Amino acid sequence: MSENATGPSTGQPTGQPTGQTTGHTAIDLDTWDRAQAYRWFRAYAKPHYAVTCRLDVTRLMRDRKPAGVSPFRASLWAIGAALSAVPDMRTRFRDDTVVRYDRVALSFTVARPGGGFGYAYQDWQADFAAFDRGVQATIATVRAGRDLSANTASDAVAYLSCLPWLDFTALDHATPGPEDCIPRVSWGRIVPEGDRYAMAVNVQVNHAVTDGEHLGSFYSALQEALDSA
Repeated sequence: MSENATGPSTGQPTGQPTGQTTGHTAIDLDTWDRAQAYRWFRAYAKPHYAVTCRLDVTRLMRDRKPAGVSPFRASLWAIGAALSAVPDMRTRFRDDTVVRYDRVALSFTVARPGGGFGYAYQDWQADFAAFDRGVQATIATVRAGRDLSANTASDAVAYLSCLPWLDFTALDHATPGPEDCIPRVSWGRIVPEGDRYAMAVNVQVNHAVTDGEHLGSFYSALQEALDSA
């Protein structure tokens, strides 16, 4: 998956905004079933935690890649599908306000030919073919550019990065502080395991809005998406 390899995505999405309005629902802290946990972890100096799991990508490597499907772009799509499937991965807070977005965009890293990287910004679409075409166009634009124009207008986003050099077992991400609640997802080198293929996927979240149960749902949805991309 070296097509767009860089290190972990550590900051704000850069590149062109999607131009797509994102609806959201305000969460009432008086009736929210996890308001107590939210308030508890908001007081932490380091509320972030990360989990790494190995997922099966045999179908992607055996069937889809020979048919011309990019494992990198298919992984992007599958991660977007999993984020869309789990509401808690789309929950954000600002001061004392908590909202849940209807959808989030994907900010992912793109390697540039002469070295270094840029950030891309792409709306997720359920139609894989349409999403794939859009990602290819976005990658071409970012590769041709030079500047990193930070776009901090919205937190309706998730940060994604691929590390194809490493079959890692754990990963930590830089965050600007405890108020950051945007998920970060990284995936590593695809490796053979007997007659199967596996890929490490790391997710870092803020415990104020995302529990282990939610990550379990995310990984389940991600595996399902990888099997159907």
